[in-house]
Order: sequence, then C-alpha cells, then structure tokens
Amino acid sequence: MLVWQGANDFVSTADSFVARDQQYLQRYAKQHNLTLRFIRKQQYDQLIPALLANEGDVIAANMAVSDLRKHHVDFTLPIVDSTEYIIHGRHSESLHQATDLAGRTIAVQAGTSYAITAIGLAKVYPDINIVEIASHKSLNEILEGVATGQFDLTIIDSHILKSALKHRRDIVKSIQANRAKDIAWAVRKESFALKNSLDQFLRQQGWTTVTSDEGKTSWDDISERRTIRFAMQNVMSSYYLWKGQLMGFHYELARDFAKRHNLRYEIVVAANDSELFELVKTGKADIALGFHSPQAHHQQGFAFSRPYHYATEQIVTGADDPPIRSLEDLKYRNITVAKDSSYWFTLKALQEHIPQMTVTAAPEGFDTSRLIAAVANGDVDVTLADNHLIGLEKKLNENVTPSIFIGERKPQSWLFKQGCKTLQAKINGYIRTTYRSVFYNVIHNKYFENNRLIKRHRDAYYALQDGGALSPYDALVEKYAIKYDFDPKLLIAQMYQESRFDPNALSDAGAQGLFQVMPQTAQQLNINNITTPENGIHAGVKYMAWVAKQIKELDIPEEQQIWFTLASYNAGYGHVLDARRLARDKGWQDDVWFGHVERAMLLLSQAKYASKARYGYVRGAEPVNYVRNIRHKYDIIKRAPRETPATQITQASYQLAR
Repeated sequence: MLVWQGANDFVSTADSFVARDQQYLQRYAKQHNLTLRFIRKQQYDQLIPALLANEGDVIAANMAVSDLRKHHVDFTLPIVDSTEYIIHGRHSESLHQATDLAGRTIAVQAGTSYAITAIGLAKVYPDINIVEIASHKSLNEILEGVATGQFDLTIIDSHILKSALKHRRDIVKSIQANRAKDIAWAVRKESFALKNSLDQFLRQQGWTTVTSDEGKTSWDDISERRTIRFAMQNVMSSYYLWKGQLMGFHYELARDFAKRHNLRYEIVVAANDSELFELVKTGKADIALGFHSPQAHHQQGFAFSRPYHYATEQIVTGADDPPIRSLEDLKYRNITVAKDSSYWFTLKALQEHIPQMTVTAAPEGFDTSRLIAAVANGDVDVTLADNHLIGLEKKLNENVTPSIFIGERKPQSWLFKQGCKTLQAKINGYIRTTYRSVFYNVIHNKYFENNRLIKRHRDAYYALQDGGALSPYDALVEKYAIKYDFDPKLLIAQMYQESRFDPNALSDAGAQGLFQVMPQTAQQLNINNITTPENGIHAGVKYMAWVAKQIKELDIPEEQQIWFTLASYNAGYGHVLDARRLARDKGWQDDVWFGHVERAMLLLSQAKYASKARYGYVRGAEPVNYVRNIRHKYDIIKRAPRETPATQITQASYQLAR
C-alpha cells in the first residue's frame, strides 16, 4: 500500500482517509490471506512513479481520478466522491464568491490535485497568485500555516476538511474550488486480476459510490436526520418569495412530500441546472426538482422517478417576427437557450439537420421565463421552452407567440442519485397517489393557469430580482444592521418570520412589534413604544446583538454563530446551552446547529430529557422550525441585488408587503 507521508498526522483520526483506506485494505488482505505493508513516500508526486517501478501494488492516498493520471495508471471503482474547497484562517479576509480571489494567493503542493485545481482557477481569474508548499509539509502543518497567516489560502478535499474542522477552530471553509470528483485506489495498468478483485471487494462491502444501494442519499440517512433536502432553482415555476412567503409549484410538492413522510424539509437553492445536478451528485441534496426529462440527463449518473408532469418543447417568437410554420423556417434564425438546459441538447441535435440555424447560449442568470420575455421584447430572436412555461408567459405578455412543437411530448421526473432504490420507491409511491389529485390540480392551476394571481406574483418576483424592496422597512433595517453588524437580508427574513411585517403584531405571550420583543426586554434595552416601526426594529436588532455577544463567547465556529443566535432569540440562551450539553451526550457536534444541536433541542420537549436539563422543558420544535424557516427565506432574498437605502425608501410600492 503506497501512502503519502504528509498524511501521517491524520492516521489517528477515525474518519480520516488514511484510516479509511487502511481499514479497507486490511480487511481485503485478511480475506485473501495476504500481508499488508505500508510504503510511505515523502512527496505526493512520487506515488505514481513508485507504483510504476513496482515498489508497491496499490496507491491508497486520497487520489482523485483524472484523465491525466489515467494515462499512467488504472483506478478501482470510486470509494467516495469529494469536492475541493478553498480555506483560509479565521482572521483572514473572507471570500464570498470566486471573483473575490483576485489578488489572493493560493498555496499548494506540487503533484497534488489541488495544484491542478489552483492552476485551473488562475486561468479563469488571472489575478490569482500560486505559491508552492514544500513537499515535506504534512496536512496539519499546512493547516497550521493557513491558520497563522503563513499561507493566505489553500485547497482541501471536503471529507478531509470535515475531519479537520472537528479538531480545529482556526480555519474556515470557504468557497467551492471545483466540481465533485471520484476518489479511488490506483493500480498498475494491465493489473486486471488485482483491479477486478479489488472492485469485487468494494462491491461486496458496499463501499463503492457506483454500486452502493443507497449511498449518501439513502432513505436510512434521511430518516436518521429527519430531514429531506430538495435542490431547486429560484424561479417562478419552482421556488420564490412573495410577500415574505415561500411559494412555487415544486416547493409545494416538496413540502407535501416531507409532510406525508413526517420529515422536516430543507431547500438548497441552485443557480442553474448544472449546479442543481452537482448538488445531488455530491450528496448535498437528496432530490432535484425542476422540469427535468430523463432523456436529456440519462447519461449523467442520475436516476429518475415515474413522471409527475408532461410537456412538449415549443418554439417562441415575438408577435411581429416572421412566423415559423415548419422546421425549414428555422434556417438563419438565432435560437437562444441556457447551455445547461435540455433545450440546448434538443437544438444541438436539430442543428445537425438544419446547420443554417444558430444556437446561442443565454447570458448567466437568464432562466426560461426571462428568455421568453426577452423574445417578446425583441431583445432575443427566438427561444425554445416547455409549452406550459410558454403558456404561463403568454398570460402575462401578449407579444409572446407560441410556434411549432419540437419533438414528442416528454415525461418530466424527480431526479436523484443512482442506486437510491428505497428513496425511489418512496417518491414513486407519492407521485402515484398525487399526480392529478385534487391537491396537484389546485397547485398546478395556482401557478400555471390563474392569470390574476400569476401576474401579481410575477411583478413582485421580478421587482425583487431587479433590486426592488424586500420589505416596507428596508432602510430602517439597513440602518440598524450597520449599527449592530448584521446582514440586513437576514434581519428582514427574521422580521417576516416574527411579524409578517406587521408593526402592531402581538403574540399570545405578549411580545410586540416587528421583531416580537417582550415589553420588559425593550425597557431593559431603554427602548419604548416598540409598536412604532423604528423602535420595534431597533429593539429587535439590539436584542439580537446582545444574544450574539453571548454566543460569541462560546466555542462555536463563526459561520455557525448566527443560527445559535436565532435559536437563543426564540427559545432563550439557557435552553440552547442545555441542547449543546445534550448533543455532546448523544455524540453529536455541539458546535453545529443543523442536524446536531437542533436534534437535541427537539429532545428537550420530552420529559426524560427535560427533567435532567438545567433550564428544563422547552417546546423544541419551535426554535428548530424558527431557525429553518428564516434560513429558507434568507437563502432566497440574499440573492436579490440591493440598491442603496436612499433609493429604496423613495420607491412607491414595497413588493413584499403591498
């Protein structure tokens, strides 16, 4: 077993890749009456030459499968798939998006997949600097260098990072550096018997990501965490915010599915189809919801449910454009669609028969609805879309002109990772009883046929996307967000959750105002008359700041602190401390809210746990749902561009509460 000396610091970590590979190969050796011996190499780029020189039989060193490496070695079936992330020290400047990499320096070791990733990033963002880390540096030495500022940034695999973050609080997981990749063992080319034997072993043990029956998105995993994760796009046909409420055809289906199976649900927002599929492939989401056709994506490692919707792709032109009555009329026309959509594949196949037709990739951020609107306005020549989406836009714009159909009526399905048979059975059972039921017909009518409702929702949706107001109180929230160092979009999501933007809201417990602050708490904050919008907002945000200060004194990662702060705001600081203690007792992480401390919070509503808690009983579902609902809304509105407060306050209407 050829291994990398630089990984030695992780040998003692139970969930490290070193321990994983050692455990697997020890079991394999025992099965085949073999002795396992370690050959350690100082530098990562010495591993493949050592294998080719017959110094070892298998490279087990968290090696990513790549086309370049396949020229020299063969790989077993993948053991895991992993995504690389950029990390930085806790006190370094944060990264929010890829363009923030300009002027930053990424430190990597030569010969690693991280070096290849860094070079690829530098090609896209030329202002990135790359420096080489000495080959003898171990993983912990590299992490220490990042934490102390010796290295500005580095790149690390997600599963290694997950292990490291359990023991370190001085590094921060930042933006994703590349797409998910397979991790496998390497053997010499033409070692057919060894490769086949290892592959068979991996299948038998259920360790390969290719043949695992349930994998990362298994129903067992979903049931254990009591949460199912849906990936969707923030578009009107799927998932959007209207008057502070989460809405959408796919959102309502997802919520109903979760309710039927007594699960919480989580929405993971994707920017486009490519990101949507990546979320499922990497296990960050269990199901992708959208109008996805199995024919378009059958080769990408995904499985599909039985159809829940049907559509036919149709050409769209503007009202004054030359009519398209046949495929021949598409000659010399320029058809614009999103490059990662099923429409792109349809048109590329059609272009083989009509080469005079031009197919253009839509600008980033243009969903199908916006493309249809652009055609109607004359900004785009022609587009292709599903007929029900065209019908939706036709109700809103008389210049939308549906034209010829392309291809046959196609089924559309829910999408998930291959091998998830139990999950597939659950989805198919749900669709079998739901498709064309009263519930299904009501929500389909609501989002695709109700002209009046559609127009109201669409106007508000696009106003939000184009930087319109999020609430009637954006300028006031911005004022106090700056004063107390909060993200105003998060506060707006919280304000809606508390009061639905009603300054006169009054709870059964006596909490008042936009942030539902108790009058005695407001008095302690030296703020009176909290039913006036400014005072109510000031009291809520000032109290949030007080709670956040208590949370910051705990040993909790910075990116997790806001969720603990919200939970404390809702349930009380003492109950959060109890939940952390219970999480530790249960073997869960006490510094991660979702999936860990929130699980303990739910248990505190049971007598056997509440009786042992310092602060006693709490209705745990309330803070859990409170934090999750705010996160759902925040995920949507944080993508909306903002104008300056001065611009916002002069707007005549507020799209979320008019």
